[in-house]
Amino acid sequence: MLPLIVFAVGIAYSNYRQDRSDATRRVLETVRSMRLVLDSEVQRMTGGLQVLALSNALQSGDFDDFRRLATGFISQYGEDSVLLVADGSGHQLFSTVTSETTNLPPRNNREIVERVFASKSPQYSDLFTGSTKNRPIVTVEVPVLRNDEVVYALSFSPPIATFQKLVEQQRPNDQWTVSLLDTKGRVFARAPNPAETFGKQASGALNDAMARTPEATLSTVSLDGVALSSAYTRSRLTGWTVVAGVAERSLIAPLWRDIAITSLIGGILLLTGLTFAVRMATTIARGEMLHNLLIEELNHRVKNTLALMQAIAVQTFRSSSRDERTKFEGRLGALAEAHNLLSQEKWAGSELRDVIARVLQPFLLSNPGRIRMAGPAVPLSPRLAVVLSMIVHEIATNAAKYGALSNETGRVTLDWEVIADTPKPRLRLIWSEIGGPPVTEPVQRGFGSRLIERSARDQLGGEATVDFLPRGVVCTVTCVLDEAR
Repeated sequence: MLPLIVFAVGIAYSNYRQDRSDATRRVLETVRSMRLVLDSEVQRMTGGLQVLALSNALQSGDFDDFRRLATGFISQYGEDSVLLVADGSGHQLFSTVTSETTNLPPRNNREIVERVFASKSPQYSDLFTGSTKNRPIVTVEVPVLRNDEVVYALSFSPPIATFQKLVEQQRPNDQWTVSLLDTKGRVFARAPNPAETFGKQASGALNDAMARTPEATLSTVSLDGVALSSAYTRSRLTGWTVVAGVAERSLIAPLWRDIAITSLIGGILLLTGLTFAVRMATTIARGEMLHNLLIEELNHRVKNTLALMQAIAVQTFRSSSRDERTKFEGRLGALAEAHNLLSQEKWAGSELRDVIARVLQPFLLSNPGRIRMAGPAVPLSPRLAVVLSMIVHEIATNAAKYGALSNETGRVTLDWEVIADTPKPRLRLIWSEIGGPPVTEPVQRGFGSRLIERSARDQLGGEATVDFLPRGVVCTVTCVLDEAR
């Protein structure tokens, strides 16, 4: 369950990254759309002012007649809008605020008037305090041309509420923060909290980014202290910047929700799995305990049986020679060693090298290096382990009595290999002697030789051959391998 939970969390995080990418793209598309709406509204204002600038009343300097036209124009935008006319020095010649034209104050923003006269084209101001109503405004300025010379600057200050309404209409939902900034990065329309943020400078990260490029996406912290995934774009017409951002928490919330749901469901499934695992482990442990108990009981019974057989042998061979008793006790000992090795492995089988080493240990006490063993690792079933231990014991006993192990110079090589080119793998074990007494083939085969041949044939399903070569005896045992259990 743990990998599944991790995989599910990874999928949730991948979905979050995709949603975040989509949100960033959506924010950028939103600010571009808002810029188009803003430019369209400002162009409408500019077009209306340019029509007024061409009026005969303004061209002739008849401001009384022009007032009627100006009043009709500002009625589209509300009482808070102001239309005024100024000359190149910034002196006001006309204002819709008052019909008295002799005592009008000079323009506060002389810079934009100078730009109108210099460029002969419409200009758009930053946020500044107007001289007529003494409050922060932005203005749209168009030149009044006469004979291709600028004679007046026609200035219109629309209500800030016009831009505030535009922002609120374009704001997708309450998770979004949308702002309009002048060329100096000051807020003149915003949602939410327009009153608290009006006239404030944009955050440092946003200001730095706007100084580098006219459009970008970035992570910012709003003036309200909210982390945002933001985008901005600057209007080529006005130089104003539209900024929008969606709260990071709204993007992260689905991720935490998915992780919480995944963790809850995964935790329940994990707890269920652990419960079943504990029950299964308990059952397996009980079975293992019972298995160990049965093996211990089996070992106890086998040892008792071998002890009983030894006692019977002592009674049976009381009148026999010592040599016969030694042979039988050796065979019984080999059988006991095989059982001891299987007991250590809990009757799950043994490795061939370990079986052979156990059997040959008594023959190596005086000279451990006289028998060399070589061959691959071969797991043996309990049945093969017992029978092969008896066969190897008989071969080694004969070598100790008559062959290479009967003197100090004899050597034995014991090699084995697995033959895999048959339906079932077969084991071939070769015992080779050298350096022993001269070899002569016996006239009559003894009990040991018959035990080797019959065990290989009847119990292993294979065969055993003994060759009495001049250099030493070679015994080959071949049998089918069982699967070690």
